[in-house]
This record gives sequence, structure tokens and C-alpha cells, in this order.
Amino acid sequence: MSKSSIAHNRVPTKTSLLPDPHLLADKTLIIFDWDGTLMDSIGLIVESMHVAGEAHGFQTTDKEVQDIIGLSLMNGIEILYPQANDAQKLAIQQSYAEYYIPNSHRTPFFTPIEDMLQSLRHQGKSLAVATGKKRKGLDRVLDASNSHHYFVMTRCADEAGSKPDPQMLTDILNDTQQPIANAVFIGDSIYDIQMATQLGMTSIAVNYGTASSAELAAQQPTYQVDTPQALVDLLCG
Repeated sequence: MSKSSIAHNRVPTKTSLLPDPHLLADKTLIIFDWDGTLMDSIGLIVESMHVAGEAHGFQTTDKEVQDIIGLSLMNGIEILYPQANDAQKLAIQQSYAEYYIPNSHRTPFFTPIEDMLQSLRHQGKSLAVATGKKRKGLDRVLDASNSHHYFVMTRCADEAGSKPDPQMLTDILNDTQQPIANAVFIGDSIYDIQMATQLGMTSIAVNYGTASSAELAAQQPTYQVDTPQALVDLLCG
């Protein structure tokens, strides 16, 4: 694998006799963010938010939309359009759904991701999802991608606190009866890395989603990768 595609941000131990708490081969629970990490959906999210905001007289930029991906939809709308009243925010949310849902067939898994999920399952790993999507939205894309069977548990923003609140991760840990030391969380936003860091959980930041490499590096993830293939190499290699 390319040294430039995977960065290790761990502080080395003073003696090789000490166990490495971030060794990925020892992780039995692999938790993924969804949009921008497993699924190539960032472009449609940005497009949908522009359509929804402009339908109600509000403008934003691509970068501003990318920066709120990972949060719950309403939290993101509140950040993007603070001048909107409550009725307008609800209308933007509805317009977003009305545009996004019929176009969601345009959001496939990144090319090597499904093979990776199959490989990890064959290795005996438990896989889970912690996402800013609502339950209805996640179930819809799980159905469309025929991928329910890969995951032992999924947790959504309307079932727990919005990222970076770590409740989604603690719920998954409790449900699977796994300690934090056995888990790793993978995501593409600063909120993902902040969520894992609050629990002291090993994290992998992926640079191909919402946030830039520099923005993610500033959050000090345990590992950082440039491409979906580099993520596959890191987890399955």
C-alpha cells in the first residue's frame, strides 16, 4: 500500500513490550459513518440542500453544506440558515427530502467498499453504522443497496444525540456488549472524529468525503487515509 495514502497519527509506546491499543487487527467491532464514508453521496447532499434552500429564498455555498454533513439534517439547516424561522426550517427540511429521496439511486457504495464489507464479515468482524441520517433514510438506502445483512446494529441521529455527541457509539457498544478497546470508528467529517475522541475510541479519518485532509488531521484521528482503496488496505490488509 502507498505510504502517502495512509497516515498513522499514533504516539509510539516507549517499549515494544506494551500492547498497542490501536492495533486494527485486534478490533472486533468496526463502526462506520455512512455518507461520504461508505456511500458516495456527498454530491447529492450538497445539490439537494441548494435546491431546498433556494426554494425558500435562501442561499449557501458548497463548502458550507459540506461542513454540516454528519450532523442531523435539522441541526445542519439551523447552522446554514440561522435567519430562517421555525416554519421555514421545516419547509427546507421537507424540500430537501422531496429532492433527495427520488434521486437517491445516484448514491452507490464507493467502488471497493462492498467487497471490504464482505471480507470483514468473513474475518468474523462485527460491523455497525453510526450516521447523521434519520432512521427512515438509512433504512431506505440499506434496502436499496441490499446491505442490511452486513451490519449487526445501526444507529441514527433521530435515535440518539447528533454528532459529535457520542451517544450513538455508546449505544452500539452497549448493544453489542463490546468494550471501547475492541472498537474502531471510521468517518469523513470532523464530527465523526470528535465523537470517537470523546470516548477514547480508535478512529480512522477518510479524506475522500466532506472534510479536507488538513481539517481532519487537526482532529488527530488515530489513522488517516486518502482513498476508499486505502481504507480497504488498512482494514483488510
